[in-house]
Amino acid sequence: MNKTLFAKELRASLFVSGIIAAVLALYIGMIISMFDPELGESLDAMMQSMPEVFAAFGMSTQTTTLIDFMLNYLYGFLLTAFVLVLVLIMANKLMVRHLDRGSMAYLLATPNSRVRIAGTMIGVVATVLTALAVLVTALEMGFAEALFPGELDFEALAWVNAGLLALWLAMAASCFLSACLFSNAAAALWTGGGLWILFFLMQMVSQVDDDFELLESINPLTLFDYYGLATGDASAIGGAVVLAVSAVALFTAAVTVFTRRDLSV
Repeated sequence: MNKTLFAKELRASLFVSGIIAAVLALYIGMIISMFDPELGESLDAMMQSMPEVFAAFGMSTQTTTLIDFMLNYLYGFLLTAFVLVLVLIMANKLMVRHLDRGSMAYLLATPNSRVRIAGTMIGVVATVLTALAVLVTALEMGFAEALFPGELDFEALAWVNAGLLALWLAMAASCFLSACLFSNAAAALWTGGGLWILFFLMQMVSQVDDDFELLESINPLTLFDYYGLATGDASAIGGAVVLAVSAVALFTAAVTVFTRRDLSV
């Protein structure tokens, strides 16, 4: 990677990353503070009155422990779909915008290969997502220990968040490959992002109606089995590994496409 370019793009990404991190911190603190037996009964009653709504957002499991409560109300939608917003913004800032505006010419004019430039951009997004995963883990542990000392299974949470990071990287890799494949800015940004939005919609439909279980079987989101990761299930760990390997493969494909692309800049 080019250290100067890496530092520049990382600084440029801090503002939007900070906003996403602040929103996640707010929701994490709010959700963990809601872990209360009496409130849990109220949430269960709401769940029974609107089962389709809760199921659509992956919140249909009745919980008794803090880790299960967090998995039910944080990982079904918030920590997965919401981070896609950050991924799309970064893909646009780091690749799509440079290609669309012609500013990639300045980068290509420097004594850096295309592989190095693309690798630097990928390094920025991987660094931001890894830092965000570490921050989310620290926030969850901090809020849990402050509000409910000794209630949270830290090891289970670490396994879950390792799988979550693999999912984030797979989403980012898809968006970067899309950005490198298409010359049209809208197609470059939304082909990869739109595919993941479709996956989330498929997941919501399959969770609401059992008649659409086929959608679940062909959806890569099912590889992120957060309940299985929390219990150390081998198949869930295997799914997370597949996501991580897919992220590496897609990033590699993105670099390859970028190096061979005819850039009219």
